[in-house]
Amino acid sequence: MTGFQLQDVLPLTPLQSGMLFHALYDTESVDVYTAQFVFDIDGLVDPVALRAAADGLLRRHANLRVGFLYEDLDEPIQAVAVEVPADFEQLDLGGYGETERERRLAAFLTADRIRRFDLSEPPLLRFTLVRMARTQFRLVLTAHHILFDGWSTPLLVRDLFELYATGGDERGLPRVAPYRDYLAWLSSQDRPAALDAWRGALAGIEEPTLLAGPTRTTTAATGELPEQLVLTLGPETTARLGETARRHRLTMNTLVQGAWGILLHRLTGQDDVLFGTTVSGRPPELPGVESMVGLFINTVPVRLGIRADDTVADLLERLQSTQAQLMGSTHLGLTDLRPLTELDELFDTLLVFENYPMDAEALRRAQEGLPGLRITGFHGSDAAHYPMTLTVAPGDDLRITFGYRTPAFDRDAVGLIAERLRLVLDVLATDLDRRVNGLSVLLAGEAERLLEQGCGSRLPAPMAGPDGAGSELSVGDLVGLRVGAGSDVLAVVGEGVSLSYGELWGLSGWWLGGWWGWVWG
Repeated sequence: MTGFQLQDVLPLTPLQSGMLFHALYDTESVDVYTAQFVFDIDGLVDPVALRAAADGLLRRHANLRVGFLYEDLDEPIQAVAVEVPADFEQLDLGGYGETERERRLAAFLTADRIRRFDLSEPPLLRFTLVRMARTQFRLVLTAHHILFDGWSTPLLVRDLFELYATGGDERGLPRVAPYRDYLAWLSSQDRPAALDAWRGALAGIEEPTLLAGPTRTTTAATGELPEQLVLTLGPETTARLGETARRHRLTMNTLVQGAWGILLHRLTGQDDVLFGTTVSGRPPELPGVESMVGLFINTVPVRLGIRADDTVADLLERLQSTQAQLMGSTHLGLTDLRPLTELDELFDTLLVFENYPMDAEALRRAQEGLPGLRITGFHGSDAAHYPMTLTVAPGDDLRITFGYRTPAFDRDAVGLIAERLRLVLDVLATDLDRRVNGLSVLLAGEAERLLEQGCGSRLPAPMAGPDGAGSELSVGDLVGLRVGAGSDVLAVVGEGVSLSYGELWGLSGWWLGGWWGWVWG
């Protein structure tokens, strides 16, 4: 922390420690935990007043003035500076035509998103006011996720615009509940009891659940931001899911987690599956916690064990009950939990259920009393280091955003996974009495095509033969062709067994008429 006077020293939360590790692990690549929020503002924005508001925001929240120190220390710390000026810049695009203006804005947003923070040097957030036209602006707030979570975002924005209205004077604003109160609460928790709870919950796990596969999990590119694919269920299916949740006294979060666990069971062939989820981490017994700004969330495992006679309802009720029992122990980090299983890693997919989205109502509250300005739009983007992250946005039309890393997944593969998840959610919206093992995730036409291949029928050649003429290919020929395109791709799963195309090819001919038909029949 070059040139800053120290005010306080704070410990890190488990998730902050994890984010710091990933930031330091590869300092040359994109830091996926850099989050960016863009607000569309109509009206004449006063840059001087906005800069004063940004400075006031850092004065108001001590934990926005931190740098993370780790060298020559037994444990990393977050050091709070007495005073830190805001990182505030302006960009004027008003002199360009609409097409060029949008192109330059997109280029700036991309460059800003991938520009790394030095986590030892505060502030770890920056503000850019972009003028698009005389009365049209974009306010870009970019911050490292290590500072605050999604719940905090509307609180920060509301404070920022209230400070804008007062020229940066916070004397009329309510007192801030300090983040250090939460850190004190965290250090007072019964760690041995929480470890015992998780030891029971994770007992008997024999292998991780790696949808991307062990090699592709570790080789997912870190030099680029994740790609995204969005699945929307539609208002009708969303309404039916809500009714199912109410009728069975389940949360929507439980339904979506259960659907993802069932799909992982089908795609990996494992009866005992794991994936990650985020918990809000805000203890209701802590005074003022609902208005605190900081990083409270934590990533914890979700375990779903499928039994032979399970109905979907059985599985979901057991899932919700298990998570309720662990609720008081979710403050422990994955570095605490992995040793309980003797596994180096537990999962490679993360499911995030947004519990406090930055929606139209949050924007309305944020701009109350804002003089002469109106927030007309908002766009936020963040990511995680996992090969696949599902972010669930509740509402009248439930939306699931798949963030995926290449080369662990390509867009076609993620598209298929998304459509299979839609199938499972559609079943959960209508029939929880169905047995889990009888639930199909095959898309329209897939079963028929697989059965045709299982019967050993000769199929028209998809390409010319060696002599240039068309020829018929057996299933074995088709697998051989697929091996040439990529032998490590998952081919079939069933009864706890999963095989790649390369492994199928190595099994030679005994499976062609029997095992293939057994798996898909």
